[in-house]
Amino acid sequence: MSKYNLLWKHIKNNGGQSLKLTFDEIKNIAGIEIDHSFLNYKKELLEYGYEVKKISLKDKTVLFQKIN
Repeated sequence: MSKYNLLWKHIKNNGGQSLKLTFDEIKNIAGIEIDHSFLNYKKELLEYGYEVKKISLKDKTVLFQKIN
């Protein structure tokens, strides 16, 4: 089980075509702060039909997009 499973399930259930979440929203959903290890874990999201499209450190957001 991944430390981001709660986040992946949230995206699958609420994502639509795309979903933008702030780092704070991710912390509230996943129960942990986003950190550098997120780059390694993001590939797990493919199993849920989504991918990480863009990570903005400036805006502190992550854009998730459905895989067609």
